[in-house]
Amino acid sequence: MSLASSTPSSASLLRLPSDAALRRRHANPKKGPAFVRCKSTSTDKPKTRTLVDNASNLLTNLLSGGSLGSMPIAEGAVSDLFDRPLFFSLYDWFLEHGSVYKLAFGPKAFVVVSDPIVARHILRENAFSYDKGVLADILEPIMGKGLIPADLETWKERRRVIAPGFHSLYLEAMVKIFTDCSERSISKLEQLLEREGSHGGNAVDLDLEAEFSSLALDIIGLGVFNYDFGSVTKESPVIKAVYGTLFEAEHRSTFYIPYWKLPFVKWIVPRQRKFQNDLKVINDCLDGLIRNAKESRQETDVEKLQERDYANLKDASLLRFLVDMRGADVDGSQLRDDLMTMLIAGHETTAAVLTWAVFLLAQNPSKMRKAQSEIATVLGQGRPTFELIKKLVYIRLIVVEALRLYPQPPLLIRRTLKSDILPGGYKGHKDGYAIPKGTDVFISVYNLHRSPYFWDSPNEFEPERFLVEKKNEEVEGWGGFDPSRSPGALYPNEIVSDFAFLPFGGGPRKCVGDQFALMESTIALAMLLQKFDVELKGSPESVELVTGATIHTKNGLWCKLRKR
Repeated sequence: MSLASSTPSSASLLRLPSDAALRRRHANPKKGPAFVRCKSTSTDKPKTRTLVDNASNLLTNLLSGGSLGSMPIAEGAVSDLFDRPLFFSLYDWFLEHGSVYKLAFGPKAFVVVSDPIVARHILRENAFSYDKGVLADILEPIMGKGLIPADLETWKERRRVIAPGFHSLYLEAMVKIFTDCSERSISKLEQLLEREGSHGGNAVDLDLEAEFSSLALDIIGLGVFNYDFGSVTKESPVIKAVYGTLFEAEHRSTFYIPYWKLPFVKWIVPRQRKFQNDLKVINDCLDGLIRNAKESRQETDVEKLQERDYANLKDASLLRFLVDMRGADVDGSQLRDDLMTMLIAGHETTAAVLTWAVFLLAQNPSKMRKAQSEIATVLGQGRPTFELIKKLVYIRLIVVEALRLYPQPPLLIRRTLKSDILPGGYKGHKDGYAIPKGTDVFISVYNLHRSPYFWDSPNEFEPERFLVEKKNEEVEGWGGFDPSRSPGALYPNEIVSDFAFLPFGGGPRKCVGDQFALMESTIALAMLLQKFDVELKGSPESVELVTGATIHTKNGLWCKLRKR
């Protein structure tokens, strides 16, 4: 459930080769050992700039060229926006210009950060000097004053109310919902296989990304607002409206001109008319759920709410917690914004991490077998429980490694509320970089997670890497990777990596639902591999990648499933 951010990026496509075919060696003796670099993100020859590209760069230099002082400048190619997702270009420019650089695109300049020291400064040490900027502009019509687009004061108030809801007893109770919903998905797949077997087949072809999407929607519905979408087995107007809204959120995050803000557009443009209708269907549904919850309200203190017998509670949803919390009275509109935010953010992240985890495992049979061996030892043919999740060490590592290689979202977006001085970062300017008020900043999580300066073999799928302490004393100001730094944590986080690993952001505005999303993904993946062998239907190169709020596929993740 990523409530950290979303990202505007190109809606264009990129053919995603397999983990082996994807890369070529890029040796740079001045910057440490040889670095495995994504072939599809760069070429040996510089990209030919178009007339529009050159005009864009000239305009940027005229309007904002001197505003960021001595910071390295990467001149952007507008045509890149139509060739491939933006974050791939940001990665190339990171290798060329360093961990902090100014990106020149048309009349606007952005600061791109690919360094944990600088990310820590922005997200934790100086967090309240930044807001969500352009991200809030994009998402406010959809999420209102929900946690992601909320202004600083609204966010502080809502965070104080919502964060306590994700307490340990609630998460333990959610394990049953995660398991029940996963069993429903497994049962559907088993029925498809039985049907195929009656026709002489022993495998079934299906789009696992679509299955994960339905599963994630059902879990969010039950866990957050006690509503069973039942999307694994049926379709309803509410489900259609949810997906319509998700697609519109994706559209807005990939479209650089906010045409939907123009007068009368929501009535003139067909897709915007549909979006308004979809939004009304969902809001009516949420309003009804909020109204029912308020009618059965049992007001009490936070401490008593957190001590409820959640395992035997008929309605253990987060909505029930928020409505029953004493002193947290809030109008239905704000609650609806909160629920809408968690619906969209939580659904997207989980479906994506499961998709890429399977994609990576399918290309690494030995790791698939290791995962299934752990599942057989820990679960046998039984159901996961909260205690058993703690023993699924390798499955948990697979989930976080999938998030490292395919972060959701690949960019975090901030805007300065006042002037600031960013640290120089690794090999950056020793005096740092002064940035004025109103500067838009992209923290490239993708670059951080695949940085050759902070990770060994950064493009390799190696779940075991999170078990090993890593010190890098030549990087002044970075604490290295130390699993013991966050004792008791089930999953690696920004603390153990000192902000080199940011799957859910970091600092005060970190996602409040990170443990919910990670546990949900762990259970769903374990239960799939417990019952089925999975292989890609086509080659890894046939899987096309597209990005918006998350990194996902263009046409689904088509796999062959066989009963184990």
